[in-house]
Amino acid sequence: MTNRRMLIAICVSGFLAVALGAFGAHSLRPHLSDHQAAIWDKAVAYQFYHTLAALIAFVLYDVKYVRYLLTAAYLFLIGVAVFSGSLYVLATADLTGFPKDVAGPLTPVGGILFLLGWGTMIFAVVKYPKLSDK
Repeated sequence: MTNRRMLIAICVSGFLAVALGAFGAHSLRPHLSDHQAAIWDKAVAYQFYHTLAALIAFVLYDVKYVRYLLTAAYLFLIGVAVFSGSLYVLATADLTGFPKDVAGPLTPVGGILFLLGWGTMIFAVVKYPKLSDK
């Protein structure tokens, strides 16, 4: 993926976080139990957090050219797709009929991808002190 496409993917993730948050709050909420709504809200929150993390990692990569930061941005975006995506499916499984036993095991995989993204950023900062220099 080119840097331009990566930046577009990050922006699309942010756009979707806003759109899915609004959809969940206004259109979907009446059809969900409190537990399902909480799952939806968790998906939106983690999508926001890690979209911003991906953007920060990407911008730092673009300025400092430390390849590990681009890797972290990828891990965050893939984590958003897996973690938040599986939670969106779980929250709406009763409405869509999608089997929970398919989506449920994916959620921790997405969480591991988030952890790998943060770990990769830590590694980049430790290995390349120039990241924290002005």
